Amino acid sequence: MTLLDVRNLTVTYPGGAAAVRGVDLRLAAGEKLGLAGESGCGKSTLALSLLRLLPAGARITGEILLDGEDVLAMKWGRVRAVRWAGASIVFQGAMHSLNPVHRVGDQIAEPVLLHRRATPARARAKAGELLEHVGLPAARAQAYPHELSGGQRQRVMIAMALACDPRLIVADEPTTALDVMIQAQILRLIERLVSEQDLGLIMISHDLAVLADTCDRLAVMYAGRVVEEGPARQVHEDARHPYGRALSEAFPRIGDPASRFAPRGLPGDPPDPSALPPGCTFHPRCPVALDLCATEDQALREAGAGRRAACVHVDAGAGATAAGQGVEDEDEVRSSAP
Repeated sequence: MTLLDVRNLTVTYPGGAAAVRGVDLRLAAGEKLGLAGESGCGKSTLALSLLRLLPAGARITGEILLDGEDVLAMKWGRVRAVRWAGASIVFQGAMHSLNPVHRVGDQIAEPVLLHRRATPARARAKAGELLEHVGLPAARAQAYPHELSGGQRQRVMIAMALACDPRLIVADEPTTALDVMIQAQILRLIERLVSEQDLGLIMISHDLAVLADTCDRLAVMYAGRVVEEGPARQVHEDARHPYGRALSEAFPRIGDPASRFAPRGLPGDPPDPSALPPGCTFHPRCPVALDLCATEDQALREAGAGRRAACVHVDAGAGATAAGQGVEDEDEVRSSAP
């Protein structure tokens, strides 16, 4: 059953900055979808738009169907009811999201009081249960945020997101500020909760390795659009779009001396959303761009079983792309241009 169906979503900020451009995504209950891309590619804007949390000047078009109901067509009273109870967000940087002058138990209990109309005693008891559910003693409900470690604060954020039994969790880089050991614990915790409660999960990160290890499917965003989508591990290990490949190769791989001593980066930055280049927006940075890439935009097309990529090199029949040949074959690819 489809839990979330995003159709042709576009988000434009004042001044004409197109942060999200025609995105289509689907998520089933119990499924984990990863969103990858550099800063400025539209990941967080997409996440915030799912619950209409964008600033007042943002213009949103398209459809966001949550359990078949369009979030963008809801009245504000219905939107407030859907937040927390239908879907919730785990923001990055728990120290900035938690109120420093309130105990964490009170902060977890607040949405239970508001959305479940529970008594104060029941809300406090629920907060303790949620803390134990995410691996913290119920007694930590009396702590202030500064009295907890980074990993503990992130667990509090997850407990808060689960307070009203939502169907969808959006985790916006939930492990960015954590060390690798705590990061692994938080990721395993999220996986367990999604499995046990049959939740839908959208996890946002720039790290394809983390998403490949956690999610079922992976969507790579660039300049506000999804440029590649498919099974998470396949996208990470054998990207069909040059941008997805560059993201994957930017991180050294354990056991691979070549990537350890000479990791490949990607020069430049994503384009300004208010001044996008013509044609394929990735072509100014693409190592295998053809002349037509500067004038013709590329739509997502089949790139193998269950996979799509927006690249002129994608051969749907073979399920391959010239991007997979790497930068070394740049001259050969260019010479094959019509």
